[in-house]
Amino acid sequence: MSKAFTKETDTDPDDDESAALPVIPAGNKNYITPQGYQRLRSELLELIDVERPKVVEVVHWAASNGDRSENGDYLYGKKRLREIDRRIRFLTKRLEIAEVVDPSLHAGSEQIFFGATVTYVDDEGVERTITIKGIDEADNREGQVSWISPVARALLKAKEGDEVPLHTPGGMRMLEVVAVTYPEPGSAA
Repeated sequence: MSKAFTKETDTDPDDDESAALPVIPAGNKNYITPQGYQRLRSELLELIDVERPKVVEVVHWAASNGDRSENGDYLYGKKRLREIDRRIRFLTKRLEIAEVVDPSLHAGSEQIFFGATVTYVDDEGVERTITIKGIDEADNREGQVSWISPVARALLKAKEGDEVPLHTPGGMRMLEVVAVTYPEPGSAA
């Protein structure tokens, strides 16, 4: 069969937005803290107002230099422009469906909800402290976990002193909730 009759896809393999991005479970909302929402919004505005115009200017300059096939500035600029546009589309979609939840509303509560900082001890005696955040803002290096993570799902709705089961690939683990804290109203935590 000749190539003329093969089906071409409309998608660029480099344009797969969902490849490495966190997925929101079906039927759930995209919960995010006010600070996380502001950070994503600031990134979006920075890309639109600053980064993209700079790259467009470089690409325009490089294109005016003639032969584009071996023009590194042009080729790199076009690639960077695609990356920026992909990130702008992603951020726009995520911010449109974001549901901002202020964790400080639960200040003083002993029950675990979105935005809580939880200290727990596992059945091996290891103590950990995590903060339950949104999918797009959680950073494991900072002790933050997404609210859809297995440990967060196990802890949600539990109270100080409760023992909750955590299903892991290695078997069932028990976690004892030691402390639950929330940011104070009006704080920027």
